[in-house]
Amino acid sequence: MNAINTPHILLAEDEEAMRTYLARALTNAGYRVSAVDRGTEAIPLLESGDFDLLLSDIVMPEMDGIELAQRCAEISPRTKVMFITGFAAVSLRASREQPSAKVLSKPFHLRDLVLEVERVFEEAG
Repeated sequence: MNAINTPHILLAEDEEAMRTYLARALTNAGYRVSAVDRGTEAIPLLESGDFDLLLSDIVMPEMDGIELAQRCAEISPRTKVMFITGFAAVSLRASREQPSAKVLSKPFHLRDLVLEVERVFEEAG
């Protein structure tokens, strides 16, 4: 798979250790990853880049993941959305407000994350 055909993931996660961990796992699985620490930082990238998946934490400062997903739908409608969260109630809200988005609850194994990301791309293809 060359870089042009490699899916590009925009990762928005405010916790640095988690962001680094997830970015490394996705890169090792063969994806191109751009990582940011907040939703407001993701918007200009969505506007200028071509992303196949927005992988976002839901609870973040400045702009939460749900608002980011709504902005993503306006800016880049073909970009798939997947949420990660450690809060069950927030997961329910995400499912209600973004029904097409997959929600993965923390803690999860990196293998599960990679499998879910692969599934998102299989369903899209």
